[in-house]
Amino acid sequence: MVEHASTVVMSAAKNKSLRRAVFLALQTARDGDRVSRIVDTFLVTLISFSIIAVILESIPSVEVRYFDQFFWLEVFTVSIFTVEYALRVWASIEDPNFSGFSASNLKNRLRFVVSAHAVIDFLAILPFYLVMFGIFGNVDMRFLRAIRLLRILKLTRYSSAFDMLMTCCQENARSLGASFFVLLTVMLLAASGMYFFEREAQPVAFGSIPAAMWWAFATLTTVGYGDVTPITVGGKIFGALITVIGIGMVALPTGILASGYAQQIKLRSEQYRAKAEEALDDGILSATEKTDLESFRVELGLGKHTASQILDTRMVRKALRRELADNFCPHCGHTVDRSNGSTTG
Repeated sequence: MVEHASTVVMSAAKNKSLRRAVFLALQTARDGDRVSRIVDTFLVTLISFSIIAVILESIPSVEVRYFDQFFWLEVFTVSIFTVEYALRVWASIEDPNFSGFSASNLKNRLRFVVSAHAVIDFLAILPFYLVMFGIFGNVDMRFLRAIRLLRILKLTRYSSAFDMLMTCCQENARSLGASFFVLLTVMLLAASGMYFFEREAQPVAFGSIPAAMWWAFATLTTVGYGDVTPITVGGKIFGALITVIGIGMVALPTGILASGYAQQIKLRSEQYRAKAEEALDDGILSATEKTDLESFRVELGLGKHTASQILDTRMVRKALRRELADNFCPHCGHTVDRSNGSTTG
């Protein structure tokens, strides 16, 4: 009985160790992490080849000529992505972001499954299985094959810039939602007004509010295709007013995103500054500390020039502090004459 319990404990420990190793291997690589670097390079290369294949496959002549090659590349690609997805789900409970919600591993894994990156990974393999098992019968499945281009979103996992943008959108979700609600409201008012002015003069283009929505969308987004335009005096005046309002409507979410992105850059600069301050605490920047700082800079997505300025500023301040500490007496605060060791008031 005791031996059986001991075997179970050892098996669980080995399983946890293997799961931890898988989790670390699938994480975005850092400097010195050779296994993760190899996995990342392989997956990024495979994603890139898959996207190129999807694009080339849309050319009828190329698809006919290289049909078999495209098919087996897709089988290989989806097989790898399926194994990757399964391993990520299995090892997700090692991630602190998903392991602290519940004591149940199943619930924590379900939380990972509905996360943004996991949904993208699932959508990357879903079209293949829908086509292979004929879920939609004889319906033309080319539109499903085109959805495979969503695989390009898998690259966001390996890009700090995309990660920063996603964080920015999450942090400003309420503000963005409010701005889009205002845009929708103005769009409905614009469509209703144009329907009122133009319904008799242009019954096809503005014969109903839903029909007038196309003009409202094109105008408020400042695209202005010109395929539908007002011809009555009232419609032209109203249209000019909506055009001016449209400039502000587009600037609203753009300003929110720009402000949020700038804030993220500022926060990450502060994180790097704190890390640099810690590394320079002893006044010396060792080779190991330089490597760690460079890895942290890449992880944060900061430019080399920005990081260099932060480091230079911190090093200058440290040097000034040491100089002040050497030239002033710590007890009386007077200047120390290093030539004879005396102090001056």
